[in-house]
This record gives sequence, structure tokens and C-alpha cells, in this order.
Amino acid sequence: MSATPPNFAPAHGFKEKAKAEFIKAFQLTIYFGSWFCALAFLAATSLDERPIPLSIFGFALFKAAICAKFMLIAQAAYPIKVNEKHGIVSSLLIESLVYLLVVLGLNYLEAGVHGLIHGKAFLISMTEFGQSNPLRVVAMSIVYWLIVWPYLLLTGMTIMLGSNATLKILFGDKSKLN
Repeated sequence: MSATPPNFAPAHGFKEKAKAEFIKAFQLTIYFGSWFCALAFLAATSLDERPIPLSIFGFALFKAAICAKFMLIAQAAYPIKVNEKHGIVSSLLIESLVYLLVVLGLNYLEAGVHGLIHGKAFLISMTEFGQSNPLRVVAMSIVYWLIVWPYLLLTGMTIMLGSNATLKILFGDKSKLN
């Protein structure tokens, strides 16, 4: 009889964990990147900027990768917990606001770096984020929260139902196609 005690359950190797973490980071980067690139494109077209500089998309993808990594680090340090009694929305509302603050902070940091690249002072460039208009920063914060919120809801749903059930709900049950 070769029963394995529960304390000695086979653990995933470092390589498998690293691969899974890379895939999660890549998926989250694609999600954030599509949003940030769309917003950068909207901003460029709203300003009638011609030709549209490709560097804005590079910044958007870089910011997406950093946001994804910060999100995954935050989830590792403070795992998402869904309280069945309160449901997914109530359980994740405060957490979504914390993630919003991280994204907002990264935007200020990006404004500072962008200023440095263009020969301006870092701190002055940071204060120019949102055109130094608090209402614009609030408006952008709402948009960023709307970007983070669906991801957190999907994560909460996956925690509650499992990956297979979530995929079936979203994309259908491929086994029933016959």
C-alpha cells in the first residue's frame, strides 16, 4: 500500500510555478495593455495629434506590464478572499480601491519619467499629471477603476466556482457540441 500522507502531497516544481506565474502576468499585461493602448489612442486622436507617435503605445504596454506585476505581487502578499456571506462584489470593493491607488501612483510615476525623457524635472512632471487638474485625475481614476474591477470580479468568480466552471460560463461547454 503506497498511500501518500497529506503533508507530502506532490508539490509543483519551481519551473511549473514560474511558468504559471509568467502566464498569469502575460495575460494580465495583455488585458491592461489593451485598455491602456486604447486610452492612449483615444487621447492622441482627441488631440488631433498627427502622426500618432508609436511611443505612447510603448509607454502603455510598459505601464500595463508594471501594473500586472504589482497586481500579482499584491495578490501574493494579500490574497483575494471572497466571503460567501457577502458575495464577490462586497468582498472585493475595498481591494479594488487599493489596486486603483496603485495604478494611479504608477501614472504619476510615468508622468515623471516621461518628463525626464523630455528634459524636464521629475517632480514637476509628476505634478503635471492630469494637466494638474484634480477633476481630470478623478475622471481618470474612475476609468482606471472600471478597468481593474472586471478583472477582480472574474478572479473572485474563479475563486468561488473554479477555473473550469468559470470558463464554461464564459465560453460555453465544448464537450456538449456533439
